[in-house]
Amino acid sequence: MAIKIHWGYVKLGVLTALVMFLFAFASKRNGDRKISEPQIHFLGDNNLYITEENVSNLLIQNEKGLSEMTKETLDLNSLEFALNSNPLIKSAQVYLDVNGLLTADVEQKMPIARVQDQTSYYVDDKGGFMPLSTNYTARVPFVVGHIEKNNLSNVFKIAQKVYNDTFLKKHVVEIHQNEDQKISLKLRQQNFSVYLGDLNQLDKKVSNLKVFYKKALKENTLHDYNKINLQFDNQVVCTKN
Repeated sequence: MAIKIHWGYVKLGVLTALVMFLFAFASKRNGDRKISEPQIHFLGDNNLYITEENVSNLLIQNEKGLSEMTKETLDLNSLEFALNSNPLIKSAQVYLDVNGLLTADVEQKMPIARVQDQTSYYVDDKGGFMPLSTNYTARVPFVVGHIEKNNLSNVFKIAQKVYNDTFLKKHVVEIHQNEDQKISLKLRQQNFSVYLGDLNQLDKKVSNLKVFYKKALKENTLHDYNKINLQFDNQVVCTKN
């Protein structure tokens, strides 16, 4: 009895096997593709507190370097963790395209004040610690006096106000905090100190300072004072030289 061969099924089976072979071959070849030198993209501020070279060094997983690694052996999660663990980086994403091009999108932390202590450091725009950079120095107010690295909330509040206010950002060069967390400010090219006291009704105190400064500037009397006290409600108490 003759066996009837269904050539259509045979062709389908051969085609399926061929497709699976090609897919496996392509996958193996893609997994063995060498990783390119990383492309570093910095987001936001152009002031580089951490350089492309610094980021590239953080992306090296072992002694062979990224250029000797393949897509199959690369762990993107560990690379992102390495970048996000750096105290100068706010956030980072690392991704790889089909051609083996490794790219890192990096957003740096933004300093808004610089604590001048035994060990100087920045306060960033989220109120956290940020180390000084050897690559770039931010032009932000100094913070002096009684400062605790693990208790920056009060300093952050006034530093954030200074950073976001056009007048204060232009004029304030120093923030002083005493042991009771009372705040004084030093203004650019002025000899007097501005005593805020606590930071309650801060907006009102800053508004009073602006009114005083504008009036004294117009009358050319700014250099007549050594202290401007804003701690009292709706008052500006000035002490003359």
